[in-house]
Amino acid sequence: MKVITFGEVMLRLSPPGVERFVQTDSLTMHFGGTEANVAVSLAQLGLETAHVTRFPDHALGRSAAGYLRQYGVGTQHIRSGDGRLGLYFLETGAGSRASQIIYDRVDSAFSRITPNDIDWEVVLSGADWFHWTGITPALSQGAADCLLAGIQTANRLGVPVSGDIVYRSNLWQYGRTPQEIMPALTEGCTLVLGNKALFSELYGVVGSTFIEAGRAMMKRFPTLKYITDTKRNSLSASHNELSAKLFDGNTVHKSRVYSIQPIVDRIGTGDAYMAGLIYGLLTFNDPQRAVEFGAAASALKHTIPGDVNLATVSEIETLEAGDSSGKLRR
Repeated sequence: MKVITFGEVMLRLSPPGVERFVQTDSLTMHFGGTEANVAVSLAQLGLETAHVTRFPDHALGRSAAGYLRQYGVGTQHIRSGDGRLGLYFLETGAGSRASQIIYDRVDSAFSRITPNDIDWEVVLSGADWFHWTGITPALSQGAADCLLAGIQTANRLGVPVSGDIVYRSNLWQYGRTPQEIMPALTEGCTLVLGNKALFSELYGVVGSTFIEAGRAMMKRFPTLKYITDTKRNSLSASHNELSAKLFDGNTVHKSRVYSIQPIVDRIGTGDAYMAGLIYGLLTFNDPQRAVEFGAAASALKHTIPGDVNLATVSEIETLEAGDSSGKLRR
């Protein structure tokens, strides 16, 4: 199986451990981006992946590309040019102190991408899945136009498309609103990750329950086969409960609830869920098994530092089967 992802990759800078910004004199580096995180996770599960993005033509851009290659993600479709590498700063919380993120990504190299930069016919040839998120079209008109071209090409080629329609209002700074841009992108989707509030705000689709909202979304966007969402109960910054659900037009398939304590790294856990779910849908031909696998993958990501889930299929299946002992293996 071959999965293509499209989106910005940033450099993450964090104080060591759970130190605060005001007390640290060093920052730890990681690379990450929500779509690239999905690609890395899927590569660890044994799928062929490639990420499409645009990096600055300097050492940091080359380091980011090398990071993707290190974890088995294809970089043959990455473009380079002017602009900067986006940054974000993470202060990891603990107990009753929440984590916090500060973004510094304005005028990044990726935000300068245009549809002419990517030959989607070549990129998506032989692909089995294409994944995007709502962060990408928020960054620039060029990024939104390039994404739309990718989705339309995937539709022509019969490649399933998933969209995590996450909405961050502070990112939309180029004169367009998500209500203007997102519907055309969602029209080409097979699967979306979202909730009732997002469906109402972005598309004017209303439903009093997840099933009603899901059916209304499928009526509005006939290409949709699946709608999914996760539920998180944050007992503290170090202890969460997590579950997931997947609606296939008839049945809501629900995972079990995972109690996660202690949390090592909260970042990228939603991406780990999407990667696990995509893997499950491509591999198992069983929606219930797919959502269980995705939820277990997300739960395991909470134990791994950095943005990406480096768990294996066997580790996820062990947790999925109910073994959360963490017993030493020899």
